[in-house]
Amino acid sequence: MNLRQLIKNPTVTLVAGLVIGTIFGLVVLGWYVWPVQWVDATPATLSTEWQDEFLRMTIELYSLNGDVNAAQLRYASLGTAGPEALERVMQNPAPLSDEALTAFNTNVVATMPPPPVEEEQGPTLIYLLIGVICLIFIVIVVLAVLFLLRGRAPQTEGVGPTPAMQAAEARKQATMTDYAAVSEQAPPVAQYMASYKLGDDLFDDSFSIDSPAGEFLGECGVSISETVGVGDPKKVTAFEVWLFDKNDIQTVTKVLMSGHAFQDSAINQRLRAKGEPVLADPNTEFVLETQTLQMVARVVNMGYGEGAMPEESYFDQLLLELAVWQK
Repeated sequence: MNLRQLIKNPTVTLVAGLVIGTIFGLVVLGWYVWPVQWVDATPATLSTEWQDEFLRMTIELYSLNGDVNAAQLRYASLGTAGPEALERVMQNPAPLSDEALTAFNTNVVATMPPPPVEEEQGPTLIYLLIGVICLIFIVIVVLAVLFLLRGRAPQTEGVGPTPAMQAAEARKQATMTDYAAVSEQAPPVAQYMASYKLGDDLFDDSFSIDSPAGEFLGECGVSISETVGVGDPKKVTAFEVWLFDKNDIQTVTKVLMSGHAFQDSAINQRLRAKGEPVLADPNTEFVLETQTLQMVARVVNMGYGEGAMPEESYFDQLLLELAVWQK
């Protein structure tokens, strides 16, 4: 499966969008545009080491100025961590004196008013914000699932199959050549049918070539090379038939042309830059070779479109068999 086919897959597109969006949100927005900044934090959020240091400075300051109210406010800022910090400082008081510790315990800690009873509060703004974000995320997930299910839903009554579906049906009904029966040649390591139908503007069939042992050997495929006229659907006048060999340095390509493109010297000359031209006719066979692979392409079925365009100028349908052998 190549990149174009992956992009056509809505599931892959959705997952890629989520991954890219997450990375962009965390790295760009979260770290650079709107980084998290902690402000107005209390000593209660410090590590135990710095809580102890803060308490030592509070005791030392009280021993110097004797301000009970200020000392109580500083001690209270430690919150529930205050008693534990005080116990650690008493076990390791240096550089404080025993008199300073005793005075702080007697005059500051012992005389502190009891903490007020906190009334039960409703959800704060931060909880509401988290709830809204979760709700938005759930809605996005539900919409994405509905989109995928809608894309996979069967055709509704009265709506005909798409060109891509018609091409797939033609591929299923086609019969592969039994090379073992018609010749002494060994069966191909890979054999596929590429199918095109007018209106499939994104046509690009590609197939993997693997050895009987499962080793990857290369790829082959067919894609749109040239169109004529204007408007939709695209009117394809030539296809690129290509063979990629992992052991070769370049991809071999031949251009399968309509009768009009083959006979038009300007179009023919322009397409020669892409590969050797081949005139499309029913049962036409042509060979593509690389360093270790050989592919026989055969026109199983084809038809031209009709209309205001020149005769035999664009394809209405094309069914191409690709058979690959190892050299």
